[in-house]
Amino acid sequence: MKVRLSDYSGDWVRLYEDEAAFLSAIFGDEILRFEHFGSTSVPGMKAKPVIDMMGIVRDIGRIDLHNDRMRLLGYDVAGEWGIPGRRLLRKGGEARTHHIHFYQTDNPQIERHLIFRDYLRCHPAEAARYSRFKEKLAESYERTSDYSPAKKAFVSEMEQLALAWYAER
Repeated sequence: MKVRLSDYSGDWVRLYEDEAAFLSAIFGDEILRFEHFGSTSVPGMKAKPVIDMMGIVRDIGRIDLHNDRMRLLGYDVAGEWGIPGRRLLRKGGEARTHHIHFYQTDNPQIERHLIFRDYLRCHPAEAARYSRFKEKLAESYERTSDYSPAKKAFVSEMEQLALAWYAER
């Protein structure tokens, strides 16, 4: 997929809310709550215009019962996609609009993602630094398959800052 970076858009919140309502109607009681995370959830950040959302569920295995229906609705069902205990659904094909990450309520990935999001929301200078880094990468890499791995070390460093910030609170 081609790297597409966009300026922050207030529409991203609405797109998240609309999708959360739609998915809640499909998954019903399986969902405990949804969270908007990733760069589209941080006001002012540049981002690939793909809404990252997290569905927190009681039993991750029950999400798989909906795979056929989700495919019929146009979602790519990607399974764990490299993260044990996660279920990933992607919407929009090459013009992707949403990534839906389902985690069981006890999965440690939940806290990691939400702490990082909250850190960036509370530290606009760090969000701006991350945005600048992503812009430089987007100038160097045309495909997300190259862009995403190239930002991994930077993101890991920033996540450590976020975890230290959270521990001090």
